[in-house]
Amino acid sequence: MYQAYQKTQRALSNSRDTEYRLFAQITGGLIETQDLSRTDQRLISALSRNRELWSALATDCSSGENRQATALRAQIISLSLWVNRYTSDVMRRSVSVNPLIDINRTIMEGLAAGAPNDTASPGARSAG
Repeated sequence: MYQAYQKTQRALSNSRDTEYRLFAQITGGLIETQDLSRTDQRLISALSRNRELWSALATDCSSGENRQATALRAQIISLSLWVNRYTSDVMRRSVSVNPLIDINRTIMEGLAAGAPNDTASPGARSAG
């Protein structure tokens, strides 16, 4: 039984680490391109990747097989809808990318804080 518990913990930890790294890569892309023109392909690509990430999260949260709490799933879906709308605003009206970066960083902090046996501060995690 203990081995099954350890296996589950490793799987959760690996999943969180993977999600953290993905958010870090995509957020890094947003940070690197945030001052570019809204028509610059690098900014458009960074925004698209972020939108795709959030769309995938919403799809996963809408699945009946997702075991997260219903309220958490609803919040993630709601955030995904907001990210989609706000991304369109960035592209149409040149509003700041910073709110998208802030949301991603908040999610990263949650992933870092929720990792089993993680004593490092959220900002100390590697984006590697």
